[in-house]
Amino acid sequence: MVPSVVFIEPDKKVENQPMKPQILEYPLDCNAWNKTNTCPTTYPKSYKPLNPNNSTCPEYFRWIHEDLRHWKNTGITREMLEKSKKYAHFRLIILDGRIYIERYAKYSIETRHLFTMYGIVQLLRFYPGKLPNLEIMFDTDDRPVIPEREFRRPDSGPPPLFRYCSDWQSLDIVFPDWSFWGWGETNIRPWRSMLKNIKEGNKRSKWKDRIPFAYWRGNPLVSRVRKDLIKCNVTDKQNWDTLLYPQDWKNQSKIGYKESNIEDQCTHRYKIYVEGWAWSVSEKYIFACDSPTLYIESHFYDFFIRGMIPQQHYWPISDNDKCKSLKFAVQWGNSHTHKAESIGKAGSEFIHEDMKMERVFDYIYHLLNEYAKLQRFDPIVPQDATEICSESLACPLDGLWRKFMEEGLEKSPSYSDPCILPPPYDPQQLKTFVEQKVNATKQVRSRESEYWSSLNKKQ
Repeated sequence: MVPSVVFIEPDKKVENQPMKPQILEYPLDCNAWNKTNTCPTTYPKSYKPLNPNNSTCPEYFRWIHEDLRHWKNTGITREMLEKSKKYAHFRLIILDGRIYIERYAKYSIETRHLFTMYGIVQLLRFYPGKLPNLEIMFDTDDRPVIPEREFRRPDSGPPPLFRYCSDWQSLDIVFPDWSFWGWGETNIRPWRSMLKNIKEGNKRSKWKDRIPFAYWRGNPLVSRVRKDLIKCNVTDKQNWDTLLYPQDWKNQSKIGYKESNIEDQCTHRYKIYVEGWAWSVSEKYIFACDSPTLYIESHFYDFFIRGMIPQQHYWPISDNDKCKSLKFAVQWGNSHTHKAESIGKAGSEFIHEDMKMERVFDYIYHLLNEYAKLQRFDPIVPQDATEICSESLACPLDGLWRKFMEEGLEKSPSYSDPCILPPPYDPQQLKTFVEQKVNATKQVRSRESEYWSSLNKKQ
């Protein structure tokens, strides 16, 4: 069978910039899959990038070392890995450049598991031949489940478990969420497309011309903190400078998601981020809008937020007194427009540059490589495991799920190497960085207190 390959002409050389080489593209080959139900073997198993990448990865990559620190001295044993099985939705094995999955009966929310698997398949298409042999366990539920307090002894052997978020009391290893490759249930396209759409949405209005209130749209029923937030909505009796819109996703699906397009929501000077049942997928889209993110204190973190700094990338909002905290943030921002606009721009640039799809792949690449270095066993393919590839995951699907997988397909290897992983923090560096974030938040709390004390005296 002749492989389905598309030749792409090289870009014209731009002075002082590396030229993209001639690229062979390998589209999704569902014809071959439907005939044989086996993964195609035509995709390159290795590559040699013509443009070496000597750049250092963004600062937040240093948290990879922190997330894996708990196994630094002991390594990861087979026994530790197997202890993760009771929490996992699937075991993923990379062996000699091929990917295998052992699925477990545990229910997975929507199609999270499929799009997470698909993302790792795309990583191997982006960097073929560069991933080591490894085995991981993955839980696609929201909240972390490996409590740090139970594994404080040096020989306690915590189970390594990957998931989308963690908290400061847990040892779960954070990994980019499924929506980077699309979220069919909410009509959210893959990340490259979304970044392009949001960038166009940002161009529709200058920041100073946007509605001078704080905006949030989402499902308020999933957590206490969101139900509490809705109490801050504007009414004929109160005005906390917020415009909050409850979102009914079932209704949105019926009307074609006309009111939920993310790129249409960069219309207010301020965007509110609030966690859901755990962290919220909405976080990255909110930050991308060029408007200051009013970040309500969260108990959870994903893979990138730990690299962002209050008053530089976002404005911290108190969880204990949301309405007053939001009101002050909007009043302060409207009185300090230059500074407020710069915070919005810095947060947005972080997302559009340090979080572009190439950096997301680099993060996963380094995370899996550092994890594999800790393995103290040889990965094997279990008897019940099956090989997966782009075709095995995408071709059986239809509708938005199939469309988004086709859209998120990496059709050719990268023409450059991954960025260079920065070293771990030493204890003093980490202490200084955390104190910087804490002090920046305390400074905002102090300003809030002064603002409301001053208003009370005038009344």
